[in-house]
Amino acid sequence: MVSRRGVVHDRLHVTPRAYRLPRVEEPASVASVHDVAAAVVERTGDVDTWKLQKLVYYCQAWHLVWHGCPLFSERIEAWAGGPVVRDLYERHRGQFKIQGWSYGDPGSLSKAERNTVKRVLGAYGHLSGRDLRRLTHSERPWRAAREGLGPSDRSSRIVDLDEIVDFYSGLIDDEAAVPVEEIPKREDD
Repeated sequence: MVSRRGVVHDRLHVTPRAYRLPRVEEPASVASVHDVAAAVVERTGDVDTWKLQKLVYYCQAWHLVWHGCPLFSERIEAWAGGPVVRDLYERHRGQFKIQGWSYGDPGSLSKAERNTVKRVLGAYGHLSGRDLRRLTHSERPWRAAREGLGPSDRSSRIVDLDEIVDFYSGLIDDEAAVPVEEIPKREDD
C-alpha cells in the first residue's frame, strides 16, 4: 500500500534532523541544472527525456532534504507530463533520447552534489520515464502546483521548493511509505 505521502527508498534514508529545515531560498552558488543533467546522463547512458526530467527533479528534491539548499537554481514547472525544468527542456526539445549532455559539466558538481545524483539514480534509476511520470503525478508537490488545472492543461506554475522539502522530508519517517524498489516496472514501457 502506498501511503498518502508517497514512497521512500531505504537507500535514501537519512537520519532525520532534530530541527525543521529553514525556508529554502536560492543560495548565491548552486550548480546548473545542465551540470546535474550531464551527471545523470554520464551515469545512465542513453536516457529518454521524460526520465531525464524526472530524475533531475528527484535530485533537486532529495538534495533539498539532505542538505537544506537547492541543487540547482532553475525553476521546476508543473507541466501536464510532470515536473519539468524549462531550461533543460529548451535544450532537448524535439528529442526523445539523449545520448550525452554537452551543455553541462558533471565535474563542476561538488562531492555532495555528485553523491545526491548517485543516490537518486540508485533509488529511481530502474524506473522508466513513464513510471517516474506516474510517480510524480501521485505526489503532493506536483499535484499542489497543478491544483485547479485539468489533466492536460498547459501550465508554467512553479513546483514550490518548500512544498518539496515538506513532502520528501516527511517520507523519511513514514513507515507506511513504499520503498521505491518495490514499485513494479510496467511491462508496457
